[in-house]
Amino acid sequence: MAAELALGQRQLRRARIAIAAVFCVHGAVTGNFATRVPWIQEHAGVSAGQLGLALAFPAIGSSLLMPLSGAITHRFGARNALRGLLALWTLALALPALAPNVSTLCAVLFAYGASAGMADVAMNALGVETENRLGRSIMSSLHGMWSVGALIGSAAGTLAAHLGADARQHHTVAAAVLTLLGLAACQGVLDLRSAPEEAPPPRFALPPRSALAIGAVGFCAVVAEGASLDWSAVYLRDVLDTSAGTAAACTTAFTLAMAVARLVGDRGVDRFGAVRTVRCGGILATLGGLLVVVAPGAAVAMTGFGLMGLGVAVVVPLAFAAAARRGPNPSQAIAGVATITYTSGLVAPSAIGGIADLTSLVVSFGLVTVLALGLVVGARVLRAGARPREAADAAPVHQA
Repeated sequence: MAAELALGQRQLRRARIAIAAVFCVHGAVTGNFATRVPWIQEHAGVSAGQLGLALAFPAIGSSLLMPLSGAITHRFGARNALRGLLALWTLALALPALAPNVSTLCAVLFAYGASAGMADVAMNALGVETENRLGRSIMSSLHGMWSVGALIGSAAGTLAAHLGADARQHHTVAAAVLTLLGLAACQGVLDLRSAPEEAPPPRFALPPRSALAIGAVGFCAVVAEGASLDWSAVYLRDVLDTSAGTAAACTTAFTLAMAVARLVGDRGVDRFGAVRTVRCGGILATLGGLLVVVAPGAAVAMTGFGLMGLGVAVVVPLAFAAAARRGPNPSQAIAGVATITYTSGLVAPSAIGGIADLTSLVVSFGLVTVLALGLVVGARVLRAGARPREAADAAPVHQA
């Protein structure tokens, strides 16, 4: 019996490492793509406005196709589904650089986003199941590994751009390498299959009601994240009149704060629980927003943005975990929360800009601060569902 338990623990540790590698590969695709957007814009011959339109299509594709992930997982099993969906996502990296015009670019970015969203749901569902079986929180660090992958991909893309590499060649090579790495990582994830008597989930369905309240908490965090990522440098430059280098450093500091918080956030969740962790994060994010709004200089504003990064970092991973523990279909619940967060991530930067045009960036971040306070108020909705230690013995699905 002891030998069987030890073998089971070794398999779970292997699955934990494997799903972390999957998150890292997924993030690396995004990092590689983002750094070559200027090249893609020039190659396709599109204006800034046309590029902005095209960049909305990944979120549209994700939101529309994410619900398919549950049906695919039900039919083929979790490991096979993740293997196929992750390969679609990594291979899709090669498509945008091939687009010759704006209409083609919109089409390929729709497919790019659709594959990203379906793989995202599949890997988060497997991450939650791995967390349940381990009996401790891992979702925050998994999303931290996604951030690490994005940073690695960004570094590779920056180097390729610095060397003047053609993005078609760069993305083709990167897609091939990441596909191989992704397939290798998927070998170690849990091979879960639905029970024979379990009815398949609908191919398309509205987000379940249980996902709406959790999605609202995720919305508050994603708006704060998107606003800070896209507007922090502009805020320092336009409101506080800092140099371009200082403004750019603020965005980098915010990104690193989020990555570090996610990598270590599971310890806080295990010790204090999801609700207390998010409430504390909401307090930090609210304090950070207040510092940004009243900042007399760059140092105070950068501190504020850093606190916002620390405060919102673990919210989305915990929202996915809470959603997956509600109801019989984790993939559908995760897809519902992801749809809300992806859509808010798409809308947030434009909304901040629109409000700033009508009033000022200071007012925009005042509203962001109010939403950050919403994390403190709404954190209780993350209490629903079994905690990892309670779910460790449940195993509602079969392992092949």
